[in-house]
Amino acid sequence: MHTRHSRRDFLLGAAALSAQIATAQTKRPNILFAIADDWGYNHAGVYGCDWIKTPNFDRVANEGVRFTNCFTSNPKCSPSRATILTGRNSWQLREAISHYSIFPKGLTLYPDLLEKAGYFVGMTGKGWGPGDYQSTGYPHNPAGHEFQKFNLKPPYTGIAATDYLRNFEDFVNHKGSGQPFCFWLGGREPHRPYEEGSGIRAGRDPKSVKLPAYLPDRRPVRSDFLDYALEVEWFDQQLGRVLKKLEEIGELDNTFIVVTSDNGMPFPRVKGQIYEEAFHLPMSVRWGGHIAGGRVIGDFINFRDFAPTFMEVAGLHPAPSMTGRSFLDILKSGKSGIVDPTRNVMLAGKERHDLGRPHDQGYPVRAIRTLQYFYVRNYEPDRWPAGNPETDYRNVDDGPSKASVTSQFDEYYRMSFGKRPAEELYLIEKDPSCMQNLAADPKYAAIKSELRERMEKMLKDEGDPRMLGNAAFFDTIKYTGPDSHSYDNYLKHSTAK
Repeated sequence: MHTRHSRRDFLLGAAALSAQIATAQTKRPNILFAIADDWGYNHAGVYGCDWIKTPNFDRVANEGVRFTNCFTSNPKCSPSRATILTGRNSWQLREAISHYSIFPKGLTLYPDLLEKAGYFVGMTGKGWGPGDYQSTGYPHNPAGHEFQKFNLKPPYTGIAATDYLRNFEDFVNHKGSGQPFCFWLGGREPHRPYEEGSGIRAGRDPKSVKLPAYLPDRRPVRSDFLDYALEVEWFDQQLGRVLKKLEEIGELDNTFIVVTSDNGMPFPRVKGQIYEEAFHLPMSVRWGGHIAGGRVIGDFINFRDFAPTFMEVAGLHPAPSMTGRSFLDILKSGKSGIVDPTRNVMLAGKERHDLGRPHDQGYPVRAIRTLQYFYVRNYEPDRWPAGNPETDYRNVDDGPSKASVTSQFDEYYRMSFGKRPAEELYLIEKDPSCMQNLAADPKYAAIKSELRERMEKMLKDEGDPRMLGNAAFFDTIKYTGPDSHSYDNYLKHSTAK
């Protein structure tokens, strides 16, 4: 009798334990990472922008947390996205520091770790890229298994665009019952090209645009910004469709949602350049009742902090290779403003982005950003930062604004396309557009020296090859993209003519 009861109790206990495990698994949070392509900071309603409408991003921010100091370490698509996936700054990623590179073997990626932990992992739209991950042995995009079946035609661009909602539905339909998911929603907007004049044809007023100080107040530029606005709004609309679907399936409050962009807007002096608006990005986070909503946080968040945060949200330890820090503690603090005073510094840098210089050389830069200052070290100031003039400044996306600025050799041209001094220093809290370089002002000599030394020490500690005497490595990184605008090709074709 005693044995029979013990066995019965054991079986009941085992069943209860199994039920608890199953219940716990069904409650494991989902993760939705929504990333726009070339969407600049401040261009959302919650940041005070009234000429671009972003009700869905605003909803995530208002029901969750809005961050005012989110940064990528390298403001170009490929390296920025590699930083997100690995939890490491781009100079810690070998070839992945450069745009249109290979994706190196042996990198530890948060989507792979979550998949091993039982998550259903997928992506749609733009994942890691542009670049080559196939030749290094990755079976699919590093951002996850690809769900790219459905496309649609957006109202303004006139080109096929990803149907984010239908692909997300396809993804959800493939996952196991009760299985948590991790989904990368990779917007392709507001990346160029745009349908020129679409903003004005849609009834938008060019006078409504708030132009940055480094671009001229000309009608083609204002019109270009309105076209950009429609693309931002398109991405926001697709985000809203996916949020609605999460509500319909009862998973909205069980989903950890992050919305951001990979780098700044595709305009001169922004995307791909090491200035504030290139790497300072919009970011909002929502997680139902798990974090207090309606807050604004000023702590510095680095893109490499996403991966360890996703790991912790899933109940896992971040991989030892991840050099970023989870910010889940900040989210759960219930506080606004500056929560962790140690999150007050940011490093940025680049090597080669697109081609356009002799021997396909890059434009190496490193920078440090604090609450007050922004210091920049240009290691090759004799090179053209946006690509050589004879190759049409290939490191800036083509469009009406670029054409307008390059049509006149004035101060606007110099700021966007001219050569730059070896050192730059900006009082960023008062000069976010980086208009007044203080590097040569004796009054700031001590501050400049202190920032340079701090930056170099941090970079050395992170193993940056440029700081450790191996800068030549960066010149060996193969470019995997179109080479029709390379300097050498330009010379070859011009000689043939």
